Amino acid sequence: MNSDEQADRLAQTSVAVHPIIATRWSPRALVPAAEVPDDALRAMLEAARWAASSGNTQPARYLVGRRGDETFNRIFEVLSVRNQGWAHAASALLLGCAVTTNRKGELPMAEYGVGLASQNLVLQAVAEGFVAHQLGGFNKEGAKLVFSLPDDVRPLVVIAIGVLGAPDLLDEDRRAQETRERRRIPLDEFALTEWGRPAFPTE
Repeated sequence: MNSDEQADRLAQTSVAVHPIIATRWSPRALVPAAEVPDDALRAMLEAARWAASSGNTQPARYLVGRRGDETFNRIFEVLSVRNQGWAHAASALLLGCAVTTNRKGELPMAEYGVGLASQNLVLQAVAEGFVAHQLGGFNKEGAKLVFSLPDDVRPLVVIAIGVLGAPDLLDEDRRAQETRERRRIPLDEFALTEWGRPAFPTE
């Protein structure tokens, strides 16, 4: 993907946002032979580790698979067939899980905590020059079994990390997804002072 094509993927925002946010998206076209160095992967996980969580309960945990190792292969095997069609090219596959209890009982907002940690991780990936695609299309019960997860650990997301490749690495259907216009609902539907009343009305 050339620089003009990458520019086309920038988020179209009503005001300027940080470039890390504007350039973050979820590609499927990944360079199959590329590697993510350990120091970059470690930085991503440190970013996730320092995410906010309810009462500092820190519910997020990640199983880290590098292409070719057993953890990667086990994560890959529980992906949906459709996601296996492109995620094999990832340099790393991470399984994000929520620890749902501690010695005091059930953790509040555990899934939210994993979401916060995962977004930190993904933004750090962008800062390191890589791309990340978060996906929910995997067999969660299968993941619990193959990794012998405790009863209070809930697998929530797989994150594919790699180097951005050209859309022609994908089949025709996925190539269309990769190149179509990025869209979000407008801010006047997203930010409200009360239901139906925009906080920032369109002028």
